[in-house]
Amino acid sequence: MPMHPAAPDDRSGLLDAFEQIVNSIIGLGLSCREADFEKPTEYTGWTVKDQIAHVVGAQKAFAGIPRQQVDVPEYAHVRNDLERIVEMDVEARRPQPGRMVVQELAAFHPERMEALRRSSLELDSPITVDVSGVGGMGVDSCSADGMQTGETTFGQQLRLRTIDSWTHEQDLRAALDAPGDLDSAGAALFTEEILGALPRIVAREAKVPAGHDVVIDVSGPVVAREGVRVREGEDGRPFGELLYSGVDRPEGQESHEVTTIHLTTEALTRRAAGRRSVDEIHYSVTGDQDVARRVLEALVLLT
Repeated sequence: MPMHPAAPDDRSGLLDAFEQIVNSIIGLGLSCREADFEKPTEYTGWTVKDQIAHVVGAQKAFAGIPRQQVDVPEYAHVRNDLERIVEMDVEARRPQPGRMVVQELAAFHPERMEALRRSSLELDSPITVDVSGVGGMGVDSCSADGMQTGETTFGQQLRLRTIDSWTHEQDLRAALDAPGDLDSAGAALFTEEILGALPRIVAREAKVPAGHDVVIDVSGPVVAREGVRVREGEDGRPFGELLYSGVDRPEGQESHEVTTIHLTTEALTRRAAGRRSVDEIHYSVTGDQDVARRVLEALVLLT
């Protein structure tokens, strides 16, 4: 079933999506009173101001600007070296008023988008991601905020940055009680990413046995439907394949059980972002309740 709205897949569409998301974050920040900046968000350990500080730092790291090197205390939500590097962006801006952090993003974002649009980088242009934020110079080099390291392409990194930024926009909207953009290109990109990961999640993470189909039915605002058929591989291990791939099933491997999980775009993406537990989202199941629960427990792409 084609997803609606479809996720952008060209350079212009991805840049438009990225620009719109960060503009929305700036708008949310400008709407905040000083007390709003200290509200907790669904990302454990971060306030509204911390979320915006992260977006500022990630934007500048993506542009190749070295991170401010500061000591990060032993926060409970910082669990590894990668997260400690990401936390530097937030820690460096904790002494600043929230309004100042928003103004930093508002000043940097337009020039960054202009530079990206002028860049000669195409979606398939190879780049090296340096998570430290040191070494990426200008728009023809990129560094990351912890989502990916090593050799990649400009298109893949832009896609990841767009998904991550949209996820943080939704963190802000939940904290500020300002719902929106669940029908946006960012929402479609994240939904597409989740559905593409289903074969691994269902067969390897949730350990759904061979002979079972699992379908995710997303009711909107992004409307989508995707399923996974679990089969036994030649090595005896189960593997998943997309149910609607158009590939015929070999004889003797017909599935007899189907479990369908029905949920909204918000429930799917908040769960996949690791922001809400299975018990905190609304969903319904047609089929095996235990299989559905195991899939949803494993359905976390971001942390």
